[in-house]
Amino acid sequence: MKNRYVAPVLIGAGIAIALYSCGSTIPKKATAVNDFDKARYLGKWYEIARLDFKYEKGLNNVTAEYSVNDDGTIKVDNKGYNVKKDKWEESIGKAKFVKKDNIGMLKVSFFGPFYSGYNVIAIDKDYKYALVAGESLKYMWILSREPKIPESVKADYLIKAQEIGYNISDLVWVEHNKAN
Repeated sequence: MKNRYVAPVLIGAGIAIALYSCGSTIPKKATAVNDFDKARYLGKWYEIARLDFKYEKGLNNVTAEYSVNDDGTIKVDNKGYNVKKDKWEESIGKAKFVKKDNIGMLKVSFFGPFYSGYNVIAIDKDYKYALVAGESLKYMWILSREPKIPESVKADYLIKAQEIGYNISDLVWVEHNKAN
């Protein structure tokens, strides 16, 4: 009797996981950049600040490099220096646009079919600085093409993040003191 319920439960769980992993969300008060230029966003970015989470905990000198895969998805190559382990760590994933490729709303995966929101919510006209929101208020990054960011840009991005609901006092300010 119990066995006849196992298959429907497993199928239901599989569908729920598939639906969850296929979508991308953005915090309520955040809006992804329109007129986003994928080609200009590609290349190397330095992580200036982030809301810490388990996959980046203890990392400094963090960079992300974006390039186009053969299938049109975006290759995401994240590197960081683990201070405690005294070694470089790297994680390679892929990103896809959720809507159109001119809207800065993407989903990124480092673990097979499981995707998470990656939303460019602010970018300067020269594509030197970006504010990126995750799928919730637990994830946020400030990125720059250089290891430093002008105070005026930093202040603008912190104000925007706070207006969205981010707790900016929890930000980890990334050190860049090693070449990678």
